[in-house]
Amino acid sequence: MALILEKGYDAVTVTDIIDRADVGRSTFYAHFTDKQDVLFSNFEELDFLRPEPADRPGRLFEFSLPMFEHALEHRRLLRALLGRRGGGPMVARAEHVLASVVKDELVAAGRAPSATLDMLAICVVGAFMALLRAWIDGDITATPADLDAAFHAAITLDDPVPPAR
Repeated sequence: MALILEKGYDAVTVTDIIDRADVGRSTFYAHFTDKQDVLFSNFEELDFLRPEPADRPGRLFEFSLPMFEHALEHRRLLRALLGRRGGGPMVARAEHVLASVVKDELVAAGRAPSATLDMLAICVVGAFMALLRAWIDGDITATPADLDAAFHAAITLDDPVPPAR
């Protein structure tokens, strides 16, 4: 991660990783296939992506607030990986993992697996990722709680801001 912050993901090489980790090339390749494999190695193990029963029964996508809080703690790194100058493999991987989480939640809530469910998951993930990326790029200013409220309002079509008087 330090190398990504120093050089940017695209500029980091396997040789850079090997040198920084002080391991041999054969040791590296015994555990990883390439630098992308290193990056993704722990991504799906993020506990907050698949929370225990929801704090609020009936509320879907409880991963959003912990994800926004995690992003706040690691904003600089996420900007390098997901922001305007990042993207590519990490964005695709994040979208894939989140789509799986969303589909699992929808099925657990009683939706039948279907092509429509797959499209709904893509829409939910698209909304989440667009908001996250705008925030880490500095296009919007908000707290993780504000982002969470806006995300849930968007996917449920509820207005998080009371109408002006």
